[in-house]
Amino acid sequence: MAALLELQDCSVAFGGLRALAGLDLHLGERELVGLIGPNGAGKTTVFNAITGVCRLEVGQIKFRGRRIDGLPPYHTARMGIIRTFQNVRLFSRLSVLDNVRSARPTRAGYPMAWALTRSPAFDEAEGRLREEAMAALRLFGLEKVAAQPAGALPYADQRRVEMARALVMEPALLLLDEPTAGMNPVETAATMRLIQQVQRERGLSILLIEHDMRVVMGICERVAVLDHGEKIAEGPPAEVRSNPKVIEAYLGEESAA
Repeated sequence: MAALLELQDCSVAFGGLRALAGLDLHLGERELVGLIGPNGAGKTTVFNAITGVCRLEVGQIKFRGRRIDGLPPYHTARMGIIRTFQNVRLFSRLSVLDNVRSARPTRAGYPMAWALTRSPAFDEAEGRLREEAMAALRLFGLEKVAAQPAGALPYADQRRVEMARALVMEPALLLLDEPTAGMNPVETAATMRLIQQVQRERGLSILLIEHDMRVVMGICERVAVLDHGEKIAEGPPAEVRSNPKVIEAYLGEESAA
């Protein structure tokens, strides 16, 4: 399988704290990979390094064969690397629709003069953007709340708005940081199905951070495990779940069973 994303010997330090140590990780085209580990293991640092939020001390990151470590976040986003965050980051007073539309300013396809003069071409372009946003909302079952303020939605729906907003940016690689955090079992199961559907229909590669092992073991094709910034295991979910190092560092005997 051709590598879409490659992390090679990546290390990140914050002062005297080693967040990542010699990490090697790859993600293939149309692959759904889980990244797990205890709190503070370095999982979110991996996302920050990929998207240019933090710099590598050692190593390199390649996307479609091109080095991207050191590029600013807006550049990696334009290349098709899009992320969500562990904590919901919506414009709470804006409508759900406007939150999703806000992800497309650089891809609107018209000059500022069109917007200032409210030309017919502007209205046509805005109509296309609105329909793209509504299509993403329909995929996540949110079309009926498009006009509501995003902050008024239940927590699970707010997380789905974030995923819809990420989707309209036309990602090739989607980085999901704990997409089911705070959800009940029914909401979690529905979100799992949505993630699989999005990956299948859009042909995306997805790297997923998640603490809920039902999610990781249920939808991921491959799982990598971090502990204190180091990768201690990688492989199919069943293999990782029974790995003694993973059981000791993260899962525990009861979860492994």
